[in-house]
Amino acid sequence: MVDAIVSFAVQKLGDFLIQEANVRLSVKGNVFWLQSQLIKMLKFLEYAEDQQVKDPMVLHYVFDIRNIANEAVAILETYSMAGDQREDHGCASRLKSCTCKCRKETKLYNVGKEIESLRQRLEAIARERDTYVIRNINNAGEGPSNLPNNQSARDRKLRITDSFVDDQDLTFVGNQDAVKRLLAELLKEEPRRSVIFIYGMGGLGKTTLARNIYTSPNIVSTFKTRAWICVSQEYNTMDLLMDIIKSIRGCNKETIDLLERMTERDLQIHLRDQLKDHKYLLVIDDVWQREAWESLKRAFPDDKKGSRVIITTRKEDVSERADDKDFAHRLHFLSKAESWDLFCRKRLDNRTMAPAMERLARDMVDKCGGLPLAIVVLSGLLSHKKDLEEWQQVKDHLWHNITEAGTSQISHILSLSYNDLPTELRQCFLYFGIFPENQVVHSDNIIWLWMAEGLVPRGETRMEDVAEGFLNELIRRNLIQVRHTFWGKVTECRIHGLLRDLVVKKALEINFFGIYDPINHSISPLCLRHAIHGEAQKYLSLDLSKTKLRSVMFLHPDFSNTNLIKFHKVFQHLYVLYLENHSVSDELPDVIGSLSQLKFLRVTDISTLPSSIGKLKNLQTIHVNDYGQLCQLPPETVDLINLRHLVAPYSKPLKRVSKLASLQVLEGISCDQWKDDDPVGLVNLRKLSMYDIKESYSLNNISSLQNLSTLVLSCKPDESFPDLEFLSPCQHLHKLWLDGGIKKLPSSGPLLDSITMLVLQYSNLMDDPMPILGKLPNLRNLDFVAAYGGRDITCNDNSFCQLEFLRLDDLPKLDSWHLATSSMPLIKGLGIHDCPKLKEIPERLKDVPMLERLQGIHLV
Repeated sequence: MVDAIVSFAVQKLGDFLIQEANVRLSVKGNVFWLQSQLIKMLKFLEYAEDQQVKDPMVLHYVFDIRNIANEAVAILETYSMAGDQREDHGCASRLKSCTCKCRKETKLYNVGKEIESLRQRLEAIARERDTYVIRNINNAGEGPSNLPNNQSARDRKLRITDSFVDDQDLTFVGNQDAVKRLLAELLKEEPRRSVIFIYGMGGLGKTTLARNIYTSPNIVSTFKTRAWICVSQEYNTMDLLMDIIKSIRGCNKETIDLLERMTERDLQIHLRDQLKDHKYLLVIDDVWQREAWESLKRAFPDDKKGSRVIITTRKEDVSERADDKDFAHRLHFLSKAESWDLFCRKRLDNRTMAPAMERLARDMVDKCGGLPLAIVVLSGLLSHKKDLEEWQQVKDHLWHNITEAGTSQISHILSLSYNDLPTELRQCFLYFGIFPENQVVHSDNIIWLWMAEGLVPRGETRMEDVAEGFLNELIRRNLIQVRHTFWGKVTECRIHGLLRDLVVKKALEINFFGIYDPINHSISPLCLRHAIHGEAQKYLSLDLSKTKLRSVMFLHPDFSNTNLIKFHKVFQHLYVLYLENHSVSDELPDVIGSLSQLKFLRVTDISTLPSSIGKLKNLQTIHVNDYGQLCQLPPETVDLINLRHLVAPYSKPLKRVSKLASLQVLEGISCDQWKDDDPVGLVNLRKLSMYDIKESYSLNNISSLQNLSTLVLSCKPDESFPDLEFLSPCQHLHKLWLDGGIKKLPSSGPLLDSITMLVLQYSNLMDDPMPILGKLPNLRNLDFVAAYGGRDITCNDNSFCQLEFLRLDDLPKLDSWHLATSSMPLIKGLGIHDCPKLKEIPERLKDVPMLERLQGIHLV
């Protein structure tokens, strides 16, 4: 896949030629010609992108090709939609059959005329290329022609990875003293609330330092109430106050409904009440204006409990106006020794460098000027260059472009790493720019979006696995930061602000997406993807009638569902409809069923999906609601033959769910789904999440899910699971989370032998579970949360042979732990939280690194 838009058009044109084999020759000939020309032009597009050509004529030519490709797809989709409507209505009688044939011929005639028009436009563009573009593009001196691996992106082998580099245990290079000093300031015996400012230019590691401190075991145990918010350049005080409250109270439907009815003053009072008489720690990240802090501080009481606030900022004047009791720490650039240390720690290849390569690397690291972000990105780039010549070419490119100005240095290093990406990764990387600055992105979300957009090639490997490999590769290249991991996978990630600036700039250059500008009331008419970060109603007043949009993402809670009725014709070619919709009605309008090309639907705060959803045969992902808010799914949901991901907390059984043979992920079942429904047809299901389980529920049919690898089951409060024997046939089950009462753990047989990750929460076990759990031959992660009411645990000899990470949490009666000599030989991490009577841990485990507390089920 080179250019997603043009490649998809080539595929669509080919499908049309196969499916409509009997169309008149003139139409077929034009479609075939158009397809063959676009295939040829893919070569040019690839060359133009690889060479980073800036010539306006060339860029205009590239835009025209993409627009023609998109229009071709839209023409065929319109024809396809008309055909689907004919099938829906049926043609029972001979007269009706003749009418249908006439309509089809008319449609084909119109297709022919429109394709002929596109052919004429493409021929004109080709003439312009021959007379002007090729001559000039060969004289373009910028870009990867001077880079290593000067072969085109299609010839590069993209190494798909199934793992990522986890920096959780990486020493914060160059700031060990700062960590100690800031920890001392936070933990000192000072009852007054105080503010700690961390300031310095972008890329120095302010957020990394603050998070390192925020997750420190001493901080976690000292401050029982903690919250973290990001402010950025554009902020809304009410949103920030709500984010803090939700971080403290949790995100459930009742909390959100309550907060949305409040004024700013109400929110301030409510937050003060939440924090009153508590020792709290609040991190306010990326503050650009002092006013942002001033607008919030009134909600933070000073009850002389030793509370602290950490503020990170690029602006020195934000910290200069600090009170006398506050503390400001300025981050400095790394020294040469520290810079080299960081570079070596971030290298993926741990082998010793040859002397010549080390000299080159040291020269390039020096050019980073001690800026950590530049160093880690450079390290990620060089990790994929294997010989001296490639490293020399990277250095030559840096020396050619970098001036002495610091801003220029970082921008060129970041651009160099961007240009080095294969096209598949480049387009996926650009997609991160659609989201607002500092937004944490859920990994599943971005992966499913890439799939819907056609950025993930189809092949023998599951698309989800390929996309996860893309994400991990971006992380390994240090272009995307890991925010949270669980069970060995990245669950949340983000893009650094400076890298996001680069991504947005590059995306706008090639019209990859556009971000609505409410001040100028404008967005690029050439972009096929629109992102709306605020004032959605104002955006919808634009004239969008001539656009053929592929994606519309409303990433701010002020969109009204009723607007879908008005704009459904504008949106009829959408692949992605993303509605962060916290303020409106309880159901989607029926017109959603007319968006027949839709592949990804994300919507929140609704109670019902309309029956017309069953018409969306191309839908791959339905993601409805957050925080456990229930939704009613219509019976027609099971007609979605291409549905792969259904995340929708629903409270009534979905009959004939077994029809969803493509389904990979099913999350949110809050009913006795399997009582009368055998899921044997869900042959591709990998992940299942069920909530509000009662002991009376029937779970035996889960044993039919032979390919299930991840299972999350959560009981209603004070309820227990039925007998766990239903898990025995699930031989591919690797990850299991059981939240609720367990009367007895199975003590024999092959049950759970395949399990590698296990969470037991609120299990109410009274017998020591360790002798049974210790026999699981492949168990690597074990989390034990409020699961045991006994006083002692015993880990026998030769038990937990593969265990690497163990958490014991909220075990108030536990007072002794016996660990045999040969137990847990591979242990790497240990978390002990809220076990007040456990005075001592086994001697052998005292030097094992401490783990953070387990987060919620929503991150699984």
